[in-house]
Amino acid sequence: MKGMLPQSVKNMTKIVISGANGKMGKTIYNCVKERDNCEIIGGIDLFTEQYADFPIVDSPNKLPEKPDVIIDYSNPAALDGLLEYCLATGTPAVFATTGYSDEQIQKIREASQQIPVFFTFNMSLGINLLVQLAKKAASILGDQFDIEIVEKHHNQKIDAPSGTAIMLANAINETLDNSKHYVYDRHSQRKKREKSEIGMHAIRGGTIVGEHDVIFAGHDEVITLSHSAASKSVFAEGSINAAIYIKNKQPGLYDMSELVLD
Repeated sequence: MKGMLPQSVKNMTKIVISGANGKMGKTIYNCVKERDNCEIIGGIDLFTEQYADFPIVDSPNKLPEKPDVIIDYSNPAALDGLLEYCLATGTPAVFATTGYSDEQIQKIREASQQIPVFFTFNMSLGINLLVQLAKKAASILGDQFDIEIVEKHHNQKIDAPSGTAIMLANAINETLDNSKHYVYDRHSQRKKREKSEIGMHAIRGGTIVGEHDVIFAGHDEVITLSHSAASKSVFAEGSINAAIYIKNKQPGLYDMSELVLD
C-alpha cells in the first residue's frame, strides 16, 4: 500500500551511544554498521569530535532526536544526567559502564520502576554462562572447596576488582546463602585463609581485553572455570542485543538471563 514503510524500517531500533568517542562506543558503532535492524542516530561524549554520520553532543538534553534506546559505555559520573534525560523522555537504557557505587546502582534500580533498564556487570553471553556454571559448582561443592576469583584486564582499566568479578562472587555467595565474605588483598594479612572467604585478585597489564577464572580448590584437586574475551566486540554485540530487546519492554530491571531465556 502506498505510504507504508517496509517492515525492516519499522523494526529499526534507533540507538544513541553514551561514551560515543570511547573505545567501546566506536566498537558499538562498527558492530551496528553490519546490522540491518538498528542504527546509531546520535552520540553523547564530553569530546564531541564527529567520526561518522551522526551528531555527538556533550549532554543528553542536546540530542536532536529522541532515540529508542541509549547504550551507556561512558563513566559513572555521567549517570545522573542520563537518568534525568531517560526518565523525562521515557527512554529505555542499557547501562554497561563499570565502577558504579552502591548508591548509583540503587538509583538505576529506582529508575527501572519507571522505564525499561537493562543492567549487568558484563554484556558477554559467555560470561553470563560462566556465572551459571559457577553457581552450579558452588551448590555441589559447598564448603569443601576454597573459592578464588582472578580477573585480568588491560592497563587502562581504572576499577578493581572488575564488575564482572564482583558479579561472579555475588552469584556464588547467594548460592551459598551469603555465608562468604570477600578478601581483596592478602599482603597485609599474616594468617591462614578462612573457609568463609572468597578471594578476589585483579591483574592489570598490556591490552588484555578481559579474562576471568573462578577457582575451586579442594583436597588434592582443583576445578577452574574460565572465560577469555579476545575483543571488545563480544561486549558490544551483547549491549546491542540488549538495546533491541528492551526497546518495547515494560518498565523493569532486565539482565542477560531474561534476554537469553525470553
